[in-house]
Amino acid sequence: MSNEPLWTVFINACLINNFVLAYFLGLCPFLGVSGKLATAGRMGLAVMFVMLVSSLCALGLNAALIAIGAEYLRLIAFIAVIASTVQLVEMFIKKVSPALFAALGIFLPLITTNCAILGLALFQTNKGYGLAQCTVYALGAGAGFTLALVLMAGLRERLELSDVSDVVKGAALTLFLAGLLSVSFMGFAGLGG
Repeated sequence: MSNEPLWTVFINACLINNFVLAYFLGLCPFLGVSGKLATAGRMGLAVMFVMLVSSLCALGLNAALIAIGAEYLRLIAFIAVIASTVQLVEMFIKKVSPALFAALGIFLPLITTNCAILGLALFQTNKGYGLAQCTVYALGAGAGFTLALVLMAGLRERLELSDVSDVVKGAALTLFLAGLLSVSFMGFAGLGG
């Protein structure tokens, strides 16, 4: 078990090793849903919830698999938990907010294959985190994911109001902005010590 303080676990997952901007995990929803600020924020919260539930389930699953000597089933078990959690979130959003469900479109079911969530489960397992650290790690990773989505959405909305050359509009400008955000988050690496 790791004895890393909880605040460093959170800062590390949120800023220093941001899943989107440092590890480049979860780029599909990052690029696809970051067109509008409201949609990006809600998608970030949905991903944060799935990360939290998946993290806690992965912790229990990992302990159970180690107890029965079946660590080789870890990956498939994590994928099953993530898929189940996403289905619950999808049904909840469809029931509570059909407009948000329509706005998220295909990107909501794609949380199932979001490598950031699977990466979270695998990283926390490899780091040997306990219950409190897993919870804080998932919240930090979810907050970092949401921060990246919201920053990108804010930039993209701002650029819609700007006079931008047709040569760089669309995907080219989006990827350029993503690169600039990634480089700017490299400045947080100094916080890691």
